[in-house]
Amino acid sequence: MTEITPATLKSRLEALKSTLNIDAKQARLGELERELAAEDVWQAPERAGRLAQEQKRLSEQVEGTVGLTAMLEAASASDMPELMAELDRLENIALLSGEHDAAAAVLSLYAGAGGTDAQDWAEMLLRMYLRLAERRGWRATLVDESRGEEAGLKKAVLTIEGQEVFGWLKGEAGVHRLVRQSPFNAKSLRQTSFALVDVLPEVKAAASEAIKPDELRIDVFRASGKGGQGVNTTDSAVRITHLATGIVVTCQNERSQLQNKATAMTILESKLARLREVRSEEERAALRGEIPQAAWGNQIRNYVLHPYQLVKDLRTGIETADTTAILNGELDEFLQAQLRLGIDEV
Repeated sequence: MTEITPATLKSRLEALKSTLNIDAKQARLGELERELAAEDVWQAPERAGRLAQEQKRLSEQVEGTVGLTAMLEAASASDMPELMAELDRLENIALLSGEHDAAAAVLSLYAGAGGTDAQDWAEMLLRMYLRLAERRGWRATLVDESRGEEAGLKKAVLTIEGQEVFGWLKGEAGVHRLVRQSPFNAKSLRQTSFALVDVLPEVKAAASEAIKPDELRIDVFRASGKGGQGVNTTDSAVRITHLATGIVVTCQNERSQLQNKATAMTILESKLARLREVRSEEERAALRGEIPQAAWGNQIRNYVLHPYQLVKDLRTGIETADTTAILNGELDEFLQAQLRLGIDEV
């Protein structure tokens, strides 16, 4: 384990100040203070709310780094672990300060190559992310699912709400590869399966980008799936197709058709916002609900359950033999490592 010294802490803190651009943020705080002090600021509550949130976020960053600098000057060796923990917290704030990092997330899962095993793998991943949300105190809602003929899922869509959810989960987007003895093969042969994870920030379209009714085709149908009492007795599920792009969004979680439509529209707005930013056809295919090459050569993480136990992230190099913990949603080390790719190591 690397020794924590005042010199290493100071070096990391200086790098953090540079990343956060503290001088510019202090100047921006002065502007925000003047804008929020204006007598008519709350006549536009939405704008005022955004300004207040920005002020709170910037104040936390500026006051945190200034305070840590002062504490480091007077610190003793015994104070180093506590100061390191505070530095880690401030680095997370810096890494989670992207435009949409504070937003809720729309997480979609698609079974890829591997037949029934891949559909079962998609359901295992769904359970993993539900357990992760539960552990972190996030609110996860299954919005839509398409069951496999024999087992598992062809597709599932979750909305996940909580603190900086999109910021933490955006690195999970990509192809996830599973190697195991197949429970669907009479000889229990080793099987490789793939599933695609896509993660979008939940965003609301600006008034200038509002979707017009004539751009949509809206279909209603009876909800399917496990459901509860009456889930299949009314036409409550909603499918919305954006005609210009071919994006299709389905929601069948709620009993009310109006609620399902509202949720579907929110997801559609998020997909259209992403579509305006992406350039590659592969990303566009994922937004349309297709499965772009969820197969060999594209995986971001390998989960090996046979002949040995190992989960390894191919981008960060983080790995663990505790596959049970990972599949139970204990992903913190992987999420943190992926997040830290945004800061240069000192």
